[in-house]
Amino acid sequence: MDYGSQVLSMKLPSSIKSSFLATAILGSLLPYSFAVGQETQDERLPLPLDEVRMFTEALDRIRMTYVEEVDDKTLLENAIRGMLSGLDPHSAYVIENEFDALQETTTGQFGGLGIEVGQEDGYIKVISPIDDTPADRAGIQAGDLIIRIDNQPTRQILPEEAANLMRGEPGTQVTITIARENREPFDLKITREVIAITSVRSRILQPGYAYLRISQFRVNTAKELEDEIDQLYEENEQIKGIILDLRNNPGGVLQASVGVVDAFIDQGKIVYTEGRIEGNNMEFMATTNTIASNIPLVVLINNGSASASEIVAGALQDQKRAILLGETTFGKGSVQSIIPLKNRGAIRLTVSKYYLPSGKSISSVGVVPDIKVEEEGEEFSINSSTDNQLDYAIKLLSG
Repeated sequence: MDYGSQVLSMKLPSSIKSSFLATAILGSLLPYSFAVGQETQDERLPLPLDEVRMFTEALDRIRMTYVEEVDDKTLLENAIRGMLSGLDPHSAYVIENEFDALQETTTGQFGGLGIEVGQEDGYIKVISPIDDTPADRAGIQAGDLIIRIDNQPTRQILPEEAANLMRGEPGTQVTITIARENREPFDLKITREVIAITSVRSRILQPGYAYLRISQFRVNTAKELEDEIDQLYEENEQIKGIILDLRNNPGGVLQASVGVVDAFIDQGKIVYTEGRIEGNNMEFMATTNTIASNIPLVVLINNGSASASEIVAGALQDQKRAILLGETTFGKGSVQSIIPLKNRGAIRLTVSKYYLPSGKSISSVGVVPDIKVEEEGEEFSINSSTDNQLDYAIKLLSG
């Protein structure tokens, strides 16, 4: 979906793709963080024979007596999907032809609507729209439930399936039925576009006070942030404070979030991950490559800030480097690996959880702001002149 979630990297056989980083799939971004798919030496456990016999018996009964004939390939792929979907909302079966769509988003350009979606209680839930995309301009909001796509109910379908329904040729239209709190369900007819994401943008709000907006964490986001800050330095005599806006940022590449934190601190832990396999246990520390270690910093967050956004906000909060302003974040604190299967496709499997410097996991909890300020109105953008949180942030920075 236009999602989390949140990628590290992965190694794939050349028959699929030699390597790629992915944070989004198809017509809307996935609420997932993809992690390095490391090859490890499996400790083969004996198969539970009784359960395997039960599975083969069920498979045989379905093949023989289901009302319509279903080929074995479909049945077995559905079985794999069921195993993974029963684990958590972020593990899934990925068929081979989805890899190209995943790869497109790492370059920052792909076709679709520009929605980051996930699944909650069987419904397709919007994590956030991406800045200046058809979904954003149509007024889709974080927390919306997509209950129908072109009049097809989405109850109990996977986020990947919803993304497939929303994806299509630029210029074609799709009708999304939205359920929103305190409103009757309503339809939005949206024209698909090629989605070109600008990861980092900036402007001067008032003399001495800079605004940096990160809409999504892509491979080069940390470098883009450094370039924007360098440009701000060149064009302004003094930068007295920075507002870093992570609202409605669904996440992306983990290493990019580490690089962003590293731009603001020069020592200490940023984030670490823990899993059952040693190769999934990683720790990321700050370096001396910081370019803005002493400038006062306010970070804006809301319930559409997920995964990599939460790493940045939580790490800066734990290191007492920034004041967090806004609303509690989404709560996406796990890492997924893309694990290729021998014959075709792959599985996206939760392999570890990430932890903030304090040792806190934000899974299903989120990062709580230092100062809670609810958003006014339904929209905000880099060019907004009526954003109450920006006004509040400037007051904090000016002391």
